[in-house]
Amino acid sequence: MLKNKIGMIFGVANKRSIAWACASACSEHGAKMAFTYQGERLKENVEKLAGELPDSLVVPCDVTNQADVDAAFEAVAKKFGKLDFVIHSIAFAPKEALEGEFVTTTREAFRTALEISAFSLTQVALTASPLMAEGGSIVTMSYYGAEKVVPSYNVMGVAKAALESSVRYLAADLGKYNIRVNAISAGPINTLSARGVKNMGSLLGYVGEKAPLKRNVTVQEVGNTALFLVSDLSTGITGETIYVDCGYNIMGI
Repeated sequence: MLKNKIGMIFGVANKRSIAWACASACSEHGAKMAFTYQGERLKENVEKLAGELPDSLVVPCDVTNQADVDAAFEAVAKKFGKLDFVIHSIAFAPKEALEGEFVTTTREAFRTALEISAFSLTQVALTASPLMAEGGSIVTMSYYGAEKVVPSYNVMGVAKAALESSVRYLAADLGKYNIRVNAISAGPINTLSARGVKNMGSLLGYVGEKAPLKRNVTVQEVGNTALFLVSDLSTGITGETIYVDCGYNIMGI
């Protein structure tokens, strides 16, 4: 399905990451990939995981530093000569902004959350597009908190709303280059980043009970959806937010 395709994955932290599930699914279907890491703390984990896949590339990239972003894509161009898809799974907000009430969000926390969690997608899309001469697919990760209030999600909900709107605007801009842009809104999953949200355990239990499928989604299911969106099976889909949450989002009360 992805033979001779080259992908770039942002956001792998460990083997339980959504980004890693996406990379694994794409690799199983023939893709070769570049991985980014932010900071020396994550370097060893990412290098170890990437080493399990054939002919992979690992590069540092702090999305708050444009020079880092440029250098990461230059490394991909040098090694692979092109890029067919990007999976963007980056989000961050200061811990104190994910506690208490949204109204207490500081200017700095708001700026940080929006820059890393939302603007980075536009930044990455702009830098990736010249390498997608034959078209391509960009997929990012959202969450239901972009649409409805989720306790303690706070400024991340606002950032995800901005992210989903960015998907639509980017899809409109890049469609003329045959580049598609979509978001996956995954249900709650117990990843490293999700643990920063207060009462994540209670949220998992509630969603698992209320969702039509009576369970929580798995990272593998999210990875398979990303595989679909970066493959030629989804060439008519762009600008969409696709829910992969065992149906939870359709429920009223």
